[in-house]
Formats: sequence, C-alpha cells, structure tokens
Amino acid sequence: MHVFLFRQPICYDKYRLGECPMLMTSEWANIMDEGDSLTQMILSSEQVERFKEAYFAVYTDDLLKRQIASFSQLKEQYEDVQRFGKYHPDYQHVMKSIRVQKRALDMNERVATLKLAENELQDLLDEVSLLLGKTVSESVKVPVSNPFFAAASSCSTGSCGTGGSCGCSA
Repeated sequence: MHVFLFRQPICYDKYRLGECPMLMTSEWANIMDEGDSLTQMILSSEQVERFKEAYFAVYTDDLLKRQIASFSQLKEQYEDVQRFGKYHPDYQHVMKSIRVQKRALDMNERVATLKLAENELQDLLDEVSLLLGKTVSESVKVPVSNPFFAAASSCSTGSCGTGGSCGCSA
C-alpha cells in the first residue's frame, strides 16, 4: 500500500491553525479515479446529451425565454399572495394567471421535451446512486425521486434524506 501526503490549505484543529497533513492511500486514489471515470461515463451518456439538446432548444428560443421570465415573476407574486391567501386583493387574478401561464408552458413541445429529458437523466442518476449505495452496504439509505427506485431502496417510504418522515427502523 502506497501512502501519499497531501496538504489541505487550512486545518481547523483545536490546538493549531494552519496546514494539516491528509493521508491518501493508493486505495483512495483508485476510488477517486473510478469516480472520475464514472462521472465521464455519465456526462457522455445519451440521457445527458438529450438533456443538453432539450435545454439548448428551450433557452435559445427568445419567445420561450420571455415566457419563462414572465412566469418566474408571476411565481414571486404567487408566493406573496400565498402569505395572505384569499384575503389578498390580487388573489383571484394571480391564481388564474399562474395557472394559465403554467399550462401554456407545459403545453409547449420544447418544454415538455426538456421535462422528459430531465426525468430520464434523474432516473439514471438515481439508479447509479442506488448501485453505489448498495455496493457500500445493503442498509445504506439512498434518497431517490422515482417511486420505482424507492422500492429498491432500503427506505420503505422513499423519503429518507428528503425532509419527509421516514418509516425506516434502521
């Protein structure tokens, strides 16, 4: 086993402040190399390519960019209205406007393609996360967004690490 010595710029030690030595074994170096390799495989995947193409199609369309910016501004108004609920003077107008604009964006073919590509990429990332987690230990809890993958996760509710209440007994 080879040991490499790396230096971290700042070490917050209770006795001194300065550089701290960090031991790096060849095993850790191999793990980091494999992680870099996995990253490159993901970045060159079909899912990432479809996502990039769909993202480019949406954000190079000037009309669509204006619609998205308008919707973002309306979302800010919506959040303001939500604080007061139906007692806010613009409640009806903002609620109707946001539904109409969201529907228009959702019906846009480019936006729909982007959402599909985003979901496919998220599924790939969830699957990789699950495989990595299970390689470490069967009891590792991996938060996933897809209910299909949540069933394969150690968490029965699928809400570990996502802020939800988890029913795990681990």
